[in-house]
Amino acid sequence: MKHTAKYFLCGLLLSLGAFSVQAQKNPENKAGWRLGAQSYSFRLFSFADALRKIDSCGLKYVEAFPGQTIGGGIEGKMDFTMDAAKRQQVKKLIKDKGITIVAYGVVGAKTEEEWRSLFEFAKDMGVMNINSEPSAAQMPMVRKLAEEYKINVALHNHPKPSRYWHPDTVIAAIAGSKYVGACADIGHWVRSGLDPVECLKKLNGHVIGMHFKDVKKDTPDGKYHDVIWGTGDCKVEAVLGELKRQKFKGPISAEYEYHWENNGPEIAESAKNFHEIYTRVKASQ
Repeated sequence: MKHTAKYFLCGLLLSLGAFSVQAQKNPENKAGWRLGAQSYSFRLFSFADALRKIDSCGLKYVEAFPGQTIGGGIEGKMDFTMDAAKRQQVKKLIKDKGITIVAYGVVGAKTEEEWRSLFEFAKDMGVMNINSEPSAAQMPMVRKLAEEYKINVALHNHPKPSRYWHPDTVIAAIAGSKYVGACADIGHWVRSGLDPVECLKKLNGHVIGMHFKDVKKDTPDGKYHDVIWGTGDCKVEAVLGELKRQKFKGPISAEYEYHWENNGPEIAESAKNFHEIYTRVKASQ
């Protein structure tokens, strides 16, 4: 009995030590922020490869997107229409990689039956947020299903002139729903000529997820592209300060749409900067 107690205590201490190390590496976790990556950042690779790359960046959360080949010996794509047996295979794949799936998108459906299938998929996979851009006509149904399944629908903003490019449109679509909010893509706001901090303020209390990026115009084509966080025009430190002020909780997906063939090192550097900036912001508030 003494040996059993000793082994239990040793195991507990090891677990607490691992938790402490993880908390030091990812200080934002304590605030309920789940920094991970949108697997679309690795769209040239399979989902299985994306999980490996996400882990190599020091991240433990993934947002899956439907068009990605699964890989890892599993046929098909990460589509929400996959059958129950394949979902079990995918869940095992994710677990074996030491990753947690927190979001899915950007995804939509046409009919109520298809939307219900999407919610069933999210429920089975343990997804917190379905990131989507439903039409205005679909919103009453989407709000109803979100309430029924107790799963968030986060309205995502692509650049102007897409449906939710401006926060005012997002607020109107939320219509007071407890389970509908914003998936704030700060890079796309900058591309649309908007100030990301002011956009977050407009959405005060309604931000339930993030597509996180930093962007800059410094190439001959004059277009914005992703850069390491903290080096672009997205006001990363002020953004984190505003999220902290709002007591934001939810998934933050790194979405790096540049240097597609090998952007892992830039995502890893961005995550490192994120942790440092978060620590600085926390100390100042």
